[in-house]
Amino acid sequence: MLAEEFCLQLDPYRLPDFARITDEDWLTCFESAMASHLEVLEAIAADQGEPTPDLIGQWELAGVYLTDVCGGFWTLKDADTNDRRDEIEGIISPALARHHDLILLDSRLYQRLVRLQERIDAGEVSADDQDRFWLSEQLRTFRRSGILLSEADKTALKALNEQIAELETAYSTTVVKGRGAAAIHVMQLEHLEGLSPDQVGQARRAAEERGLNGWVIELVNTTRQPILSLLNHRPTRQRVFEASISRGQDDPWDTRETILTLVRLRLKKAQLLGFENYAAYVADDGCAKTTQAIMALLVKAADAVVVNARREADQLASELAQLLPGETLQPWDWAWLAEKTRKTAYALDEEALSAYLGFETVLTQGVFAAATRLYGLSFHARDDIAGYTDECRTFEVRNEDGSPLGLLQLDPYSRRTKQGGAWMTSLTEQAHLTGDLPVVTNNCNQSRPSAGKPSLMTWDEVTTLFHEFGHDLHGLLAHTRYPSLSGTNTPRDFVEFPSQVNEMWAWEPSVIETYARHVDTGEPMPSHLVEALLTARHFGEGFDACETFAAMLLDQVWHQASAEELPESVDQIDAFEKAALAKYGLDFSLIPPRYRSCYFSHIWGPGYAASYYGYLWAEVLDADTVAWFEENGGLTRENGEFFRKAILSIGGSEDVMEAYRRFRGTDPDPTYLFQRRGLA
Repeated sequence: MLAEEFCLQLDPYRLPDFARITDEDWLTCFESAMASHLEVLEAIAADQGEPTPDLIGQWELAGVYLTDVCGGFWTLKDADTNDRRDEIEGIISPALARHHDLILLDSRLYQRLVRLQERIDAGEVSADDQDRFWLSEQLRTFRRSGILLSEADKTALKALNEQIAELETAYSTTVVKGRGAAAIHVMQLEHLEGLSPDQVGQARRAAEERGLNGWVIELVNTTRQPILSLLNHRPTRQRVFEASISRGQDDPWDTRETILTLVRLRLKKAQLLGFENYAAYVADDGCAKTTQAIMALLVKAADAVVVNARREADQLASELAQLLPGETLQPWDWAWLAEKTRKTAYALDEEALSAYLGFETVLTQGVFAAATRLYGLSFHARDDIAGYTDECRTFEVRNEDGSPLGLLQLDPYSRRTKQGGAWMTSLTEQAHLTGDLPVVTNNCNQSRPSAGKPSLMTWDEVTTLFHEFGHDLHGLLAHTRYPSLSGTNTPRDFVEFPSQVNEMWAWEPSVIETYARHVDTGEPMPSHLVEALLTARHFGEGFDACETFAAMLLDQVWHQASAEELPESVDQIDAFEKAALAKYGLDFSLIPPRYRSCYFSHIWGPGYAASYYGYLWAEVLDADTVAWFEENGGLTRENGEFFRKAILSIGGSEDVMEAYRRFRGTDPDPTYLFQRRGLA
């Protein structure tokens, strides 16, 4: 399938033609896209003439088709996988690793770029700031990818990259299937006491899909299972918790051998490239630059986190003693007791809250409306454009003057074939070079509504929707020349910053007033509930911070460890985890890490290896930016426009920290983060 056949050309948009592309087309698409990519780059490498900045445009255009295919396939695969798509991913991931090595280990291509840099520096040809930044980043990528290694070491690196790609894919596939297999089968309705009728109905449908009687409680990807806050039946809570925390340790979904092999391969790769460990290799490519800078922030936070968490534990233990005399506080009790405390201390009931949080209203009158107020955007349904799943909906996003800005494709509901959590992807990158407008996705795991009823949200799901839409805005509001530097193509520890900033508008009272409406009557959320929600905003911060920072430190310990420090066998992984957490005072049995190693997809699948800390690093920028908005009048069109031009529009087309300093007038102040987290 050629590039013009792969994409749906719908002026002014270009996106994968999902209605036409079959599973059997994907391998052909990948093969043709890689071949055409290499053909153009081979011509650049073989060119004997003196290079000019026009080379940059040729280079970028060469990779557009392959980027389209990658974006389309993984968007579909993560949203709605099947055995064939899993098989294709297993074939194509190592093939892509080989493909990129063919490019980044080609000395002829590297020398063309070096010569272009020399000519620009000598004033022989002119280049503007975007050209210069593209060139410096491309040269750095070549060096980080091993271009200066000996031929023998290049051969070894190619083998490592291919093995790593295969194992990351195998891990990701196993984790999704293992999460589905770990679902809890319940045969007595009274064991679901505390769940709403909609939640009971969802559990019933999950059982029917499996051909079972009774009910099935499906797990989410984190250790913490939100349903534990509602289940009154203590033995069922225990079953859910233990199923969650033990994932990835039993056949056929045991991920431990994969982890041990993968972490050693990554270490070998980093050392081959001249770094002490894989964490140092990753940090060098981000804003943090060094593992010392990362650990300084994490350790400082961890020291204060456990104090807050233990204070919360003491309070909950007292509550348990009143409710269940003689019983000891257990991890599966925490969320349930915390929810009772919220009701008592703040008059805040999650079920009562959810009645005012219908998904459609939160989306249109909350998420979209805030973007209208900040950036002048409007959103228009495009039922004529097919999405990547049957439940996918398309919205055209327009600027304040009515001109088209881009497309948003929303896939809101959970399914067994969908990756857990929520995420954004780009199907088409904005770029002046190509003339393309952006096409972005928003993927949630919202509960599918019963017939004729709205889908109700928890408050965590509301803030998550605002968060993921922050990523969408980063892609939609891009205004750059080159697609590879557009939108969310920034350092990994910066990319979460705009999305975390967008969460602030979920808490804005004037926004809450528009989207928090009773699903039956349309009445606004009562003022006492809004006040309780805002007052309780940082309730449970000790738990939240403890589980998150534990996962961040676990990631760093795995990827900073020497070969001698790593576990030798799968039986040693638990002890390795415990020792890692104990070293930093986070070995708190009542609050396990947000992800344990065996189901920590962020770090063992492709994406966040050695960079899960990035959420905290970005939160420093986020909290500092929230302070800026508060100092300058909050949610106003002027503030939105300034933030758009200073941060969102530039993508990764310049040094993002320099851009941030221009926006704020100074370096980010971590004081605001520590105040927010109750750690000051």
